[in-house]
Amino acid sequence: MSQTVSAAAVTATVAVTAPPKAAAEGAAHAEAPNPLLSGLRPLALDVAVPMAGYYLLHSACGLSEFAALAWSSAFPAARTLLGLLREGRLNLWSTLMLAVNLAGLALTFVTGDARLMIAKDGGLSGTVALAILASALVGRPVMSPMLMPFITKGKRERAAAWQRLAEGRAASSRAFRRYERVFSGIWGTALLAECAARVVGAFTLPVSTMAWLSTVFLIGAIVAGSLLGQAAAEPLEKLVSAEAEAPTAA
Repeated sequence: MSQTVSAAAVTATVAVTAPPKAAAEGAAHAEAPNPLLSGLRPLALDVAVPMAGYYLLHSACGLSEFAALAWSSAFPAARTLLGLLREGRLNLWSTLMLAVNLAGLALTFVTGDARLMIAKDGGLSGTVALAILASALVGRPVMSPMLMPFITKGKRERAAAWQRLAEGRAASSRAFRRYERVFSGIWGTALLAECAARVVGAFTLPVSTMAWLSTVFLIGAIVAGSLLGQAAAEPLEKLVSAEAEAPTAA
């Protein structure tokens, strides 16, 4: 307790004796949001909340798969609409989750055949894969917000460097954007391959085999995306480090 009081006293003394400019800069730095939390917040809101809502409604509350998907789509739909109204642009992750939920709603009518049910899961991962690939093609790679917290490591100077590179305000912005697209392209291709393998396996292999092999395909796609994605993630990290350390970044 005494250490806390002493620390508070020292902080107050520094704030009083520091020049106005330094005090203002310190206040701005203290009020700035944590880059790691800022990077993870959209993923939590746009991915974790809809998924948790679906499982809660379906498993805990006993709603049908269709009803759970429909209700859990409300939040990403609202986030997508809010992004369009407030910023004039699509919120990529909420739009992706909305697309996946809508695809799930369409596929809930596929029932009764075990092979079709296995293929249905492949169709959902295929929807995600196509959305990721499309985002890379149009220059707004959807995987970038997921990668950013791991590259910036929660450091404000690295987060600011990422922002400058992403917005085209840095000398290396063109290379940065190219590697962003490559990273999303790698993940989209890995998930699309998983989708194709699952659908083909659903109609060519015994159902008992696909019951466990589907999970292997998904894990394989995640491992492949993680390993191959390093070909883009490592250059991105070097570009962010160089930009953060550049004299103009100060």
